[in-house]
Amino acid sequence: MNKKDPNKMNEIQESINRDEIPLEDEVIVTFLQDNPEFFQRNEALVANLRLADKQRGTVSLVERQQQQLRLKVQSLEDEITQLISVANHNEELFTLYSDLYLRLIDCQSAQELLDCLHQTTTELLSLSAFKVWLKPDLLNEAVSSHKSISENDCAGVMQNRLSNEDYYFGRLQGTEQELIFAQQCSGSVVLVKLEHDDVELGFLAISSQDAHHFDPRMDTLLLSQFKRLTAKLISQQLKVK
Repeated sequence: MNKKDPNKMNEIQESINRDEIPLEDEVIVTFLQDNPEFFQRNEALVANLRLADKQRGTVSLVERQQQQLRLKVQSLEDEITQLISVANHNEELFTLYSDLYLRLIDCQSAQELLDCLHQTTTELLSLSAFKVWLKPDLLNEAVSSHKSISENDCAGVMQNRLSNEDYYFGRLQGTEQELIFAQQCSGSVVLVKLEHDDVELGFLAISSQDAHHFDPRMDTLLLSQFKRLTAKLISQQLKVK
């Protein structure tokens, strides 16, 4: 019986292995994950390994790791800066709303209440327009002539936009804009339903020239508090039963 050449057998086995397990990226990644000591056994490879870099040509593995670490640190710093900016903005809004609540509570009439709301939205918040639509049976002569009161019949707008929601954020149709603001609005709008003790009073409408200012994803925590207080005070000033 003829003996087979061991070297030939090894060559055949290596050929079979190469055919069965092609050296694709997944195979190499899996091998390195399963053998974390590989680079410890091959320290010279770590020192001499060169990687392609679009900006600097070729760099060492250590340089690439340092670059990735710097990018990660920069990304974290940008994220922290953004969070701080948002926190500062929220703090400013909280302070503004707190001051507004005190002013609203001190109002002695519905006209003074509407003046305060109009000034806050158009001057302090730098928004384009502020309007209030109230159901006709709630209006009196003094209130109906106020510049913030929408004179048109907006019951259809309320039914369309606020029948099942307390807020509407986004764009309005041209006819809706003219009914509420008596003009076209190029930006975005928020509608806030006014309701107190299960009685619907109407809604507030605020517009911004920025088309993205009032977005459906906006947080409504501060707006919810503002909504409840405003509805309560309007109800009290108009003596709604």
